[in-house]
Amino acid sequence: MKTTDKILIIDLEATCWKGEIPTGEVHEIIEIGICELDRSSGTISKNKGILVRPTRSKVSSFCTELTTITQELLDTEGVTFEEAIAMLVREYQADQYTWASYGQYDLNMLKRQCKARKIPYPLGSQHINVKELFAEVKGLHKKTGMNGALAILGLPLEGTHHRGIDDAKNIAKILHWCLQSH
Repeated sequence: MKTTDKILIIDLEATCWKGEIPTGEVHEIIEIGICELDRSSGTISKNKGILVRPTRSKVSSFCTELTTITQELLDTEGVTFEEAIAMLVREYQADQYTWASYGQYDLNMLKRQCKARKIPYPLGSQHINVKELFAEVKGLHKKTGMNGALAILGLPLEGTHHRGIDDAKNIAKILHWCLQSH
């Protein structure tokens, strides 16, 4: 049974490079930003950034510039991907909730990495693409990025853009506006 009063918001950060991917490396999740949105009140709780150590790639200087996440930070404070998924299950009962992300990237990336690691996909089947929902509710002809959506709504960007822990919270604010306006 799906719980409907709360929605999990997830924002992933992954290894990235300027230009081509170095030989032998792949895009890997390095942060799972998550929070819980109360549909009716708009209260955002349980906001967390789970840092994940990559095993098949290294954090590039471009990636650090974009996210502020360094390889050293992941080496010292990161957990394995398997441990991160176990946290989603244990601390958020992630399969019991509708979940949302800004666009399809997070959904596709998480499914791909779970499949590659032979780990059961931890999230529920109900997914809200906030990017599409925002464009639909606002009547936009062209979809806009998270920063653009915040600007349209007159909401400040909180925290650091391209940090999952902060972007999850910003996405939650956009989703709450959509749900109230829909």
